[in-house]
Amino acid sequence: MEPQEERETQVAAWLKKIFGDHPIPQYEVNPRTTEILHHLSERNRVRDRDVYLVIEDLKQKASEYESEAKYLQDLLMESVNFSPANLSSTGSRYLNALVDSAVALETKDTSLASFIPAVNDLTSDLFRTKSKSEEIKIELEKLEKNLTATLVLEKCLQEDVKKAELHLSTERAKVDNRRQNMDFLKAKSEEFRFGIKAAEEQLSARGMDASLSHQSLVALSEDSIEAELTRRVDMMEL
Repeated sequence: MEPQEERETQVAAWLKKIFGDHPIPQYEVNPRTTEILHHLSERNRVRDRDVYLVIEDLKQKASEYESEAKYLQDLLMESVNFSPANLSSTGSRYLNALVDSAVALETKDTSLASFIPAVNDLTSDLFRTKSKSEEIKIELEKLEKNLTATLVLEKCLQEDVKKAELHLSTERAKVDNRRQNMDFLKAKSEEFRFGIKAAEEQLSARGMDASLSHQSLVALSEDSIEAELTRRVDMMEL
């Protein structure tokens, strides 16, 4: 039989065992699903084997405990004619508490030599657990402080970002205003330049000297400009 067909047969048998009398859910039979189900069946088989071994071990221990208990009971009966059945209700409670303690502490018997080390181990475990709990508590407090500091820092950073965005918006508005003023001044400068050029052309057409141009007038003081204008007007009247 081919390995693939053998796996499919094993998977079918395993599913039949798992679902019993219930119908097996429909699934697409292909190499991939067969591989997955075969892997699961193998893991289930290993787990069942381990569980079986544990059960058998527990059965053996239970049998040993029963044998030892019977031996101790017979010993008590032979030595002091004592039987647990003859105990009072209080004595039975104490005996049950002693047995429960031995089971909880996982001791091999109820002797003092077994109880003392078990209690010491339990005390040590309790101390280690408390120490670990204190370490975790301290670590949590540190983390809480760091988290608080981080949150405060985040809030400060958010406020700084808001301030920076507001300042940037204000500066951007100032830059836009300056750019608009610059554009306006450039336009006016160009307008004045063409106006001055037209005026100079008109003055030149009327026979005025070129020294009355804008550049010459700017170089003179107000008094000299007034005197020069008066002189040139008088010359034109002549």
